[in-house]
Amino acid sequence: MTVNTVAPLRIFHLQPGSGVRELAQLPSAPPAQGFYWLACTRGALQEQLASVQAALQAAAGLQLVDLHVSDLLNAQLPSRYDYTSQYDLLVLRRLASAGADAAAPLPPLRSGPPVLRRIDTSPVGFALFDQVLLSVHPGDCGVRDAYAARLLAAQPTDPRDGRASATPGARTPASPADLMLRLANLIVDGFLDLRRELSRQLDHWQTELLRPRTRFTNWGALLDARLSLHELDDVCEDQRQAVQDWIDALDTWSAPEGTQGPRELDLLKVRSRDLLEHIERVVHHVRRLEQSTETVVQMHFSVQSNRTNDIMRTLTALTAVFLPLNLIAGIFGMNFEFTPFVHQQSGFWWAMGAMAAIALALVLLFWRKRYLARTEER
Repeated sequence: MTVNTVAPLRIFHLQPGSGVRELAQLPSAPPAQGFYWLACTRGALQEQLASVQAALQAAAGLQLVDLHVSDLLNAQLPSRYDYTSQYDLLVLRRLASAGADAAAPLPPLRSGPPVLRRIDTSPVGFALFDQVLLSVHPGDCGVRDAYAARLLAAQPTDPRDGRASATPGARTPASPADLMLRLANLIVDGFLDLRRELSRQLDHWQTELLRPRTRFTNWGALLDARLSLHELDDVCEDQRQAVQDWIDALDTWSAPEGTQGPRELDLLKVRSRDLLEHIERVVHHVRRLEQSTETVVQMHFSVQSNRTNDIMRTLTALTAVFLPLNLIAGIFGMNFEFTPFVHQQSGFWWAMGAMAAIALALVLLFWRKRYLARTEER
């Protein structure tokens, strides 16, 4: 299977009910119907900024402000929402692919479970106009290419009558905001798909930590895993706050003109709340994994502490068994001329018998009091 590395700048004309066309050039006038989707990489936006700004001026009647251009070109920008009187700006961080951004600094190498080494993110920016959506992606962005392929594959078999599309259940977005939310949903779905693999990989750490007969030494990898979870929690929390700000702004919108206007606005709100719910599910899962990992670490130290207590209790009991024997040996080792039993032929055996009886009595006593018993492992 050949990987299609598409052009860094792709232009689409979306007409609900009529289909989607990919254009070869930037638009020079507002669309008569539907809206434009300008999807480009950060490198393409930086190289063709003047052309993109001119196309926005022609199609939407205004350009991006300089600060928002800087935000869209910033590969380290956290998820955020901003707006002007003419357009909205939404930035969401997505899981970065292997060749995401050559200009972005490489993430530090991590050890530990393989899935935790892949938790690196890169921002995707959306500039939302009335009839134009500008999306800025990292290089080789799978979200843009996957959704573009889905749109193009969902064309009606006969564009004149708009019959059933080739992809069941596919529907052309009704507005730039609808398209933006669908792309954002694909971004969040990447984090949702990560949950199962994260749980499976972290179970490996829990199993290793709770084995009482093994010595866990890979603390550096465990620390990296916990730092990765903290980083993922911060990324998802920023996503949640950005989408919540977008929902608050959406509540101030007035319904578009037409009979379908209120319904379209309600659908946007429903899709926005669904996106927020997906992000909250990821945040909840990541925090549960953090808490579970922290609990297992504490349980590990508790198990090691109990094991150490068992060893010290056994050694203390054995030392207590030999203390009377050392006392008897010390007494009969004194250099006195008239020490009892020293000059008797059976004196040695009497001393050995007494020492054996004392040792056996102490062992039985300590065994009954469970000083020598091992903690049962269940």
